Amino acid sequence: MGFGDTAKKIQTLADRAERTYQKINELRDEVEQTQTTVLDTSERVQTLENEMAEQRAVLDAVAREVGVDLDSVSTEAHITEAERAAAAEAEGGVDGDETVDGTSEDAEEAEETKDGDEESPTDA
Repeated sequence: MGFGDTAKKIQTLADRAERTYQKINELRDEVEQTQTTVLDTSERVQTLENEMAEQRAVLDAVAREVGVDLDSVSTEAHITEAERAAAAEAEGGVDGDETVDGTSEDAEEAEETKDGDEESPTDA
C-alpha cells in the first residue's frame, strides 16, 4: 500500500505544479501586456506634451501680437478657481458640475479679458 499512497502524493504534487506553471504563464502574459501598455501610454503622453508646448508657443506669439498679458490672465484664472474651490469646500464639498462650470467660466473670463485687450490698442 505504500506505493499507492506515494503515487497518489506524486500525482497531487504534479497537478499542483502544473496549475502553478499555468498561473505563472498567465501572470507573465499580463506583465508583458502591462509593460506594452505603459510604453504606449508613455509615448502618447510625450506626444501630447510636445503638442501642448507647440500650442503654448503659438498662443504666446498670438497673445504678444495682440497685446494680451498671458501672465495676468492666467493669474486671474487661478485666483478665481482657488476662490471657487474654497467656497465649495466651505459649503461641504465640490460637486462635479461646479468644477465644469468653474472651468468654462474661467475660459469665458479669459476670453473677455483678451477681447478687452484687443480693442484697447485700436481705440488708442
